[in-house]
Amino acid sequence: MATATKNKTRTGKITQIVGVVVDVEFTTDSLPAIYNALKVELDGQEVTLEVAQHLSESSVRAIALSSTDGLERGTSVTDTGAPISVPVGDATLGRMFNVTGEPIDGKKGEFKEKAPIHRAPPPLVDQSGKVEILETGIKVIDLIAPITKGGKVGLFGGAGVGKTVLTMEIINNVAEGSGAISMFAGIGERIREGHELYKTLGDNDLLKTTAMFFGQMNENPVQRSLIGLAAITLAEYFRDDLKKDVLLFADNMYRYIQAKNEVSTIIDQTPAEAPKPVGTTIAE
Repeated sequence: MATATKNKTRTGKITQIVGVVVDVEFTTDSLPAIYNALKVELDGQEVTLEVAQHLSESSVRAIALSSTDGLERGTSVTDTGAPISVPVGDATLGRMFNVTGEPIDGKKGEFKEKAPIHRAPPPLVDQSGKVEILETGIKVIDLIAPITKGGKVGLFGGAGVGKTVLTMEIINNVAEGSGAISMFAGIGERIREGHELYKTLGDNDLLKTTAMFFGQMNENPVQRSLIGLAAITLAEYFRDDLKKDVLLFADNMYRYIQAKNEVSTIIDQTPAEAPKPVGTTIAE
């Protein structure tokens, strides 16, 4: 099932706010799991936090996905019981989303299914061991630097040399030939670049097979570090549930690493270190 399951609601109180870092006190038997999404009401709007650390048996350190201006100590926080979830399904094609799955393209629409951005990868036995070539229709790539299905490839080049043009050509050729779906994750992209890409895809009739996620350069590092996972979640839905070939483009990986380093700095954690619960295992 793609839809995220809801667990028992837990509530806590904010004890400290330092920038986008928010410490929350819960009761000992209701500590939320790492990566759980927390919700806070602020001036009629909802602020989303993600649990990053367990500080003790009763408190967690979370990171806000937006500004914490106006939040106060003692404010009530609700644990959603699940990670951040984004929309999945055919209704997402042609749309543009932020990290929490909210449309940012000015269009309306309902999304019935959602899936969590943090989940276990498919087991090895379910993965194909075959080596297949992805035909891009671009002769120089298919002959000299062929791309394997299920593989990864890096595209390196300076500004204005045609990386986006090449990306759109690959989307057009593969989608037209095989009905593949394309996902685009803009990680730390300039707003101008996002607008240009969205407009160009629309002008070339490529939006109908493409979904886009943007964590823009002006947004905080938490959003920029998670936007890739949001795009991967939708890509995995089309791959696993709808059995479609999926092209996933991420622009760019340097800004992803940069965002992860920023997040590690603000929570005083070694960048390569995965978050671990404190003390005994907390029952879900």
